[in-house]
Amino acid sequence: MASMTHPPDPAPDPRPLEAALDRVGDRWSLLLVEALLDGDRRFGELGDALPGIAPNILSDRLRRLEREGIVRATPYQQRPPRMTYALTADARDLASALRLLADWGSRRTGGAEPIRHDPCGTPLEAHWFCPTCTVVVDDAEATETRVL
Repeated sequence: MASMTHPPDPAPDPRPLEAALDRVGDRWSLLLVEALLDGDRRFGELGDALPGIAPNILSDRLRRLEREGIVRATPYQQRPPRMTYALTADARDLASALRLLADWGSRRTGGAEPIRHDPCGTPLEAHWFCPTCTVVVDDAEATETRVL
């Protein structure tokens, strides 16, 4: 008697954090995004901003970030081809998450000061905010809680 085989179940959609890490989850990619937050840079400038990155790794990460829509490469010279690299609007949205991650890291290593409120000097805290209601929202009031 022939056995019936069923097609495999489709892979579930990646969780939100998994999807983000697929795009920018390695050390050099996040550091490249940080280096571009101050504005456009050329390849050599990015290499100088990231001590320890090998040129082949820098090229690879820039190409990957460009494919992911995080970085935009604009030629400034045709022969040989040379590019200026800039963040896309999508990547600029990532800046807030990077600041939070950097602040978390600084508090764990004791190296850097936390981000502070200039008028009073108090360390800042991150919270969800509803711009329509103009209120801070806690996890219990959110309709969707994403589990990492």
